[in-house]
Amino acid sequence: MTAVTDQDNGNGDGNGGGSGKAAGDTSGRGRGRDGRWDDGLIARRAAAAEADEAGEAAPRAPAEDDAEPQVEAYVPSGGPLPPRLDALRELVGLSRARLDRDTLAEAGRVLDEAAARQRLSSRHTVIAVAGATGSGKSTLFNALAGAPISDTGLRRPTTSQPIACSWTDGAAGLLDRLAVPGRLRRRPHPGPAALDEALQGLVLVDLPDHDSAATEHRDQVDRVLALVDAVIWVVDPEKYADAALHERYLRPLAGHAEVTFVVLNQTDRLPGEAADLVLDDLRRLLDEDGIALGEHGEPGATVMSLSALTGDGVPELREMIGRFVQDRTAATRRLSADIDAAAARLRPVYVAEGRPGLGERAREEFTDRLAEAVGAAAAGQAAEREWRRNAGRACGTPWLRLWRWYENRGLPGSLDRMGQALTPPEEELTARQRVEQAVRIVADDAADGLPGPWAQAVREAAFNGAKGLPEALDELAVKAGAPGASKRGGGTVAGQAAAASPLGGTLGGRPAKPPRPKWWPAAVLAQVSMTLLQIFGGLWLVGQIVGVLEPGLVTPALIMLAGVVGGPLVEWSCAAAIRGPARRYGQDAERRLREAAAGCGRARVLDPVAAELVRYREVRERYVTVTEFSTTGR
Repeated sequence: MTAVTDQDNGNGDGNGGGSGKAAGDTSGRGRGRDGRWDDGLIARRAAAAEADEAGEAAPRAPAEDDAEPQVEAYVPSGGPLPPRLDALRELVGLSRARLDRDTLAEAGRVLDEAAARQRLSSRHTVIAVAGATGSGKSTLFNALAGAPISDTGLRRPTTSQPIACSWTDGAAGLLDRLAVPGRLRRRPHPGPAALDEALQGLVLVDLPDHDSAATEHRDQVDRVLALVDAVIWVVDPEKYADAALHERYLRPLAGHAEVTFVVLNQTDRLPGEAADLVLDDLRRLLDEDGIALGEHGEPGATVMSLSALTGDGVPELREMIGRFVQDRTAATRRLSADIDAAAARLRPVYVAEGRPGLGERAREEFTDRLAEAVGAAAAGQAAEREWRRNAGRACGTPWLRLWRWYENRGLPGSLDRMGQALTPPEEELTARQRVEQAVRIVADDAADGLPGPWAQAVREAAFNGAKGLPEALDELAVKAGAPGASKRGGGTVAGQAAAASPLGGTLGGRPAKPPRPKWWPAAVLAQVSMTLLQIFGGLWLVGQIVGVLEPGLVTPALIMLAGVVGGPLVEWSCAAAIRGPARRYGQDAERRLREAAAGCGRARVLDPVAAELVRYREVRERYVTVTEFSTTGR
């Protein structure tokens, strides 16, 4: 192991000549009190043999190899972490069908790492020592361990692989997770550092330089930093403002302030009050990075200055680390911060800008558009006209009905011919466009304010449900029994009812005859009586003219006049009486067709859209649970 030189100033991480010895140091126990290397089992056997020759028992140094494993499974506290992990797990499960794999990758990684950490020891706190080239992190690592475990020197890079020092047994699983080789696992040198009760449970890991020219070194740093419970960032007066450190590590990990130590090393190189000025500037930079500083009792990052070479400030750091380790909440804090970071990345795909959903007004407007497309108003008007026609046939004068028949006979636009006309293709196309427009508008209203993936899911649900909607509306209109919608070419009002359905097709199979009021038979009898009076008076006059009957024009003329005047009067009275029932009958027909269209639109479009909105609200509730107990304010 290379000794610390004045030229190195105790702040370097170079290889020196000791890297070969470190590679051959399989157990890494450091130097013994007599200056010899304790190389593990062989050295201990040699020491035991020498002790036997001297007639005394050889002392055994604590070692992981021959100690009983003391693994205590991770037992999370009754705090908010377990429900947050459960909510995040449910959130990922509910979102897989709506979000792509890359979006959920970070949340899945957090869940995997949380599960892996919870299976391992809760008695141990894994703290990484990270820093740039020449910052003196390995020197600080050795100072905390009380032994020159990690190489220091001028040659760069010195640390090529993570080196771990565990104060107690049972950390093998944690070190396996970090992929620290067995030959690079150490124990602190017997002495005050090793016997410090506050450090029992500490696992300290010295990392390669994060700004190393070797790509594999930077990859090692990134991999280990994602797995440790806390990080000690070691900076020096020359590189404390390095953009690579702040932009690549400190700023992205701002939410992990509670498990972050930032140490300004090499203060022995700064004259006078320069160390305080540099430390204040470092605090300013950390604040700009968004890192909360743990000052005045507030939770946040620990920022301090020291000199690993002279030992100034090292005991204070060791004391802080001891309290941090004994608190045994570092792993929980780290996992909670990881959840916060994952939730912050997912925020754009879960947090809506407003209050998305389908309001009552949007539903009513959608129903109005479908009713317009299916021709509900026209069907109601046709039903009202059908009622009036039936009343006219029953209560009207026979001479007027005969005239109307003659007038409409053979005309292309007559009611009898209208039933044979099919809906023109352009009208059918317009109706389909109206249905598509109604679906598009209601989908946009429901998706308004939703995050992109969920808005897309709502629109897809609406458009998929709208496939075949025009045909379904026409079919339901048939089942709704629109009045007068019978045959396409009948002699009554079938053609007009068919024309009332712009979706192309007849609205009904059998004619739905309007009900006959109870007073219709009396009106019919009165009209028959008026007709008979006309016939009787006319025949009487004819008989007088031909000389069959005695002359007397007044009486038959009055009788005939009564029939002539009474017939239209009865018809007019019936027309006035049927105006209200006919209107109500038409409105009822319109309502039935409107309800049929609304039911079809609700089943095919509104319900699938509402289901997607419910799914979004469900995942939003899970997301709120994930972020509710955030410790970073994210």
